[in-house]
Amino acid sequence: MSKETAALEAVDLGMTYGRRSGHVLRGCTFRLPTGSVCALVGPNGAGKSTLFAVAAGLRRPTEGTVRLLGSAPGEHRERIAYVAQNKPLYPQLTVADTLRLGAELNPDRWDQTAAERIAYGGGADPGAAIRKLSGGQRTRVALALAFGKRPELMLLDEPMADLDPLARHQLTGALMAQAAEHGTTIVMSSHVVAELESCCDHVLLLGSGSIRLAGTCDGILSAHSRLTGTGTDFAPHTVIEERGSGRGRTALVRPYGEPDTGVWAVEQPSLEEIFLAHLRNPGAPALFTGRAAPAPSQEAAI
Repeated sequence: MSKETAALEAVDLGMTYGRRSGHVLRGCTFRLPTGSVCALVGPNGAGKSTLFAVAAGLRRPTEGTVRLLGSAPGEHRERIAYVAQNKPLYPQLTVADTLRLGAELNPDRWDQTAAERIAYGGGADPGAAIRKLSGGQRTRVALALAFGKRPELMLLDEPMADLDPLARHQLTGALMAQAAEHGTTIVMSSHVVAELESCCDHVLLLGSGSIRLAGTCDGILSAHSRLTGTGTDFAPHTVIEERGSGRGRTALVRPYGEPDTGVWAVEQPSLEEIFLAHLRNPGAPALFTGRAAPAPSQEAAI
C-alpha cells in the first residue's frame, strides 16, 4: 500500500436516519494518514458512533463517500477491526471459545498470544461464559479480538469506558505498542480528553454532526492562543470564545501574526480548552491542520 493512501478518508460525508430525523452527520471531510493514533472527540449525540458504523461498513452513508485503506468500507474487512460501544459478543460462548472463533475467522492473521494477553490480563477464566463476566472483562475480550486480528486499522468506540484506571492505563499502553510495532492506525473515541491527549497525535472533533477540528494535535495547539488583558479589541485575531476575567477580558483566539505582548498576556491553552471552546461556539470557523486536512480545494484557512 502506498504511503500516500489514507487510512481513513471522508469527503462531504452525510448521514440521516429518515426524512424527519435531520442530519446525524453533515459535510464531514477529513483525511487521516496511515500509522496515526487519532482521537475522535465530541459530546453525546455528535455522531461519533454513526461515523464509526459508516466507516466499518455497517451503515451506508446518505451523502458523500468514505474510504478505508484506499477502498470502500467492507471491501477489506480482514484488514480492519471495529469494536462497537456496546461490545457485542456471543453471551453463551466461553472466553476461550470466543478467541477460538476469532482464530477461525481470521486464519491468515490471527495472533493468539496477543489475544490471550489482552483477554486474560483482567483475571478472566478461559472457561467462563461471556454473560458471566464483568463489564470490564467483556471489554477486554472484545479488545482481544481486535488485537488478535492484527489489523491495519482499528476503530474503537469508547473502548475504555468500562475499565478501571489501571486497566485503562495498561490497555492504552498496549494500543501504543501496537501502533509503534506494527504501524497500526488507531481511531478511538472517549469522553476523557486528558486520556486521549496523552496518547494521540491526531484529532477529529465532531460537533452537531460536523467536523469542527481536524489535524495533528501539535498543529491544533499551535493554531490557538489564550489572550488576557484589559483591552477590548482582539483584532486582527479570530476570536473563538471571549469572557470576562477580573477587570479585563480573556479570549481563546486563532492568532493572526504575533499577539502584542505589551497589551495581552499570551498563554498556550490545552487541547481540552480548545475543544470545549469550539463546541460552545458552533459558529466559530472550523480548522483543518496538518496531514489530517482535506485536499487543498476543500481545506479551511488557518
